[in-house]
Amino acid sequence: MSAIVKTPTLYIEGPAFWAPTLPGWDIARAAFTGTGAPIDPPAKRPSPQVLAPAERRRAPDTVALALEVAANAIAASGRDAKDLPCIFASAHGDLGINDYMCGVLASDPTVLSPIKFHNSVHNAAVGYWTIGVGCMAASNSVAAYETTFASALLEAAAQCAADDQPVLLVGYDMPAVGALASVTTSRGLLAVALVIAPQRTDRTVAAFDWSLVAGPSHPIAPRSEAAQALATNAMADALPLFEALAAGGAETLAMPLSARLSLQLQLTQG
Repeated sequence: MSAIVKTPTLYIEGPAFWAPTLPGWDIARAAFTGTGAPIDPPAKRPSPQVLAPAERRRAPDTVALALEVAANAIAASGRDAKDLPCIFASAHGDLGINDYMCGVLASDPTVLSPIKFHNSVHNAAVGYWTIGVGCMAASNSVAAYETTFASALLEAAAQCAADDQPVLLVGYDMPAVGALASVTTSRGLLAVALVIAPQRTDRTVAAFDWSLVAGPSHPIAPRSEAAQALATNAMADALPLFEALAAGGAETLAMPLSARLSLQLQLTQG
């Protein structure tokens, strides 16, 4: 009979957050804990400095969101972006460009924009990131519908544990538009990021033990009004973890991976 191997404790560094009403982790953390409030009017989309000015202007919303939080997470972790493997996660990719592509292909395929086309692939954001920061480490793009962030977190944790090196995790999604809005629901802009590390450092903000738990699973409802206002975005399954990071202390989270399987986290602050 084979022995059960316990998964190692892993550590979170550099949480980053962006939504129009919560444009930055400090603002989001304060709103989640009731010590601050969402901003009004909402912020315009970020302008990631990782990209050259011309690329920055052409980049779609998904790329701008993903690169903004990725850069903020790297800065807060004190790591070198060139050295970190990365996992970028989006439930749907760029729905605006996909809607454009479908519409043009149905009406006049000869006028399809090559720039729009190359931004339609699901790994466009991670491609921009690795080129922009000169990262030659492994990169991955994950999609798992309503459990995308939880699935990507499991992927990042497994990779971090197996390779004994930090991993950058980024999650982002945008609104459903056009005909696609009738088949999938996602509203607003939301992006999150963090670094998962195999050892504690002076930049560690939380530790977590993790395991897979069989049995019926249920989504975790956001607790704060600020998080509830973002719950219609496709990346909403990231909100409970970031609320827990904001609150501090110890907490258990069971993040659904399917109807009968959850990723359980035992989170301890610091």
